[in-house]
Amino acid sequence: MTDILQEQANTTALPLQGLRVVEFTHMVMGPTCGMVLADLGAEVIKVEPVAGEGTRTLQGAGSGFFPMFNRNKKSIGLDLHTPAGAEAARRLAASADVVIENFKPGTMAKYGLDFPSLCAANPRLIYASHKGFLPGPYERRTALDEVVQMMGGLAYMTGRPGDPVRAGTSVNDIMGGLFGAIAVMGALIQRGITGRGTEVQSALFENNVFLMGQHILQYAVTGRPPQPMPARDNPWAVYDVFTVAGGEQIFLAAVSDAQWRLFCRALGLDDLLQDAALATNHQRVNLRPQLLRTLAERLAHRSAAELAALMEAAGLPFAPIRRPEELLDDPHLLASGGLADVVLPDGARAGQTAKTTLLPFTLDGRRAGVRLQPPRLGEHTDGLLASVGYDPAQVEALRVAGCAR
Repeated sequence: MTDILQEQANTTALPLQGLRVVEFTHMVMGPTCGMVLADLGAEVIKVEPVAGEGTRTLQGAGSGFFPMFNRNKKSIGLDLHTPAGAEAARRLAASADVVIENFKPGTMAKYGLDFPSLCAANPRLIYASHKGFLPGPYERRTALDEVVQMMGGLAYMTGRPGDPVRAGTSVNDIMGGLFGAIAVMGALIQRGITGRGTEVQSALFENNVFLMGQHILQYAVTGRPPQPMPARDNPWAVYDVFTVAGGEQIFLAAVSDAQWRLFCRALGLDDLLQDAALATNHQRVNLRPQLLRTLAERLAHRSAAELAALMEAAGLPFAPIRRPEELLDDPHLLASGGLADVVLPDGARAGQTAKTTLLPFTLDGRRAGVRLQPPRLGEHTDGLLASVGYDPAQVEALRVAGCAR
């Protein structure tokens, strides 16, 4: 079976099959939007510089960006700084249902790839911009996930008092891309009604502020400024990480009076169960520091595995403290199809297979999987240019001139 037929077979019943998306993105937020649409069946064309999108060669904490957020996409290399490269990009965009970008305000207009320019030629176009900030006083600022975490309250709420700490993953970049994809799908429904496209925007800062909504409303309801999570007024007494035998750690919780009774019975804490001073959650919260010290002493000699088994048998919330690499052996993920193989396209391990995570939902009982491997730079250039009218000689001329790869 040819690659095209295989792709068609694998996209059966995916909701966005037949949709063409042209993506001018880099880093995480824009690529995440494209990945969501691609996983749902769209043909997503990643337009890269002729030297390749920068995350292909990132090291350290950025080394997983490209293979994570660019599966199920096709790659074409174009130099937008050249008239011929920009023209090829405009022709691709004219063939699209959706264009995605996440560059600084004004960048796309320099190449005739902004919404007004493209919409004039294609009124049905949906154009998704991903920025640091939505239009307003901050819109020209340069934003990063860490920048908006600091200014948007997330770092304050995550760290201990006086020690703001960024979250342990690119939460705003990833969620900003998710919200961009949600907006695109809403715009697609609207286009089906009106026949016209529209521009949608998603932004890092506003995403972060949305995450802070519960704390903003907490202040409105209580009149007290929210405290960082490690120092917060916890609404539940048993809701903490305990260090147990061998230095292992485990999170244990009991968030209702019924769960407290189950907790005490499961762990053999009959004396605490009979203590009238601990009968209600309100009482336990008032005595929380003392209760946590008692529990820490009682549980210190027990293993995390033993406690996990007892909590699971009782139907109580618990969690071992895991590192990211340990998830590769998680029995639930392995059994439920939550991990999939991808072939690494770049770097010292190019061509090797690695595990990646899939979108966390099912469609008709199935996960949206990997149909196309993260593409090699310019892997699909010839076919994509042919789809918008370039013959082989013209494609070769673009390559010779350095306008395409």
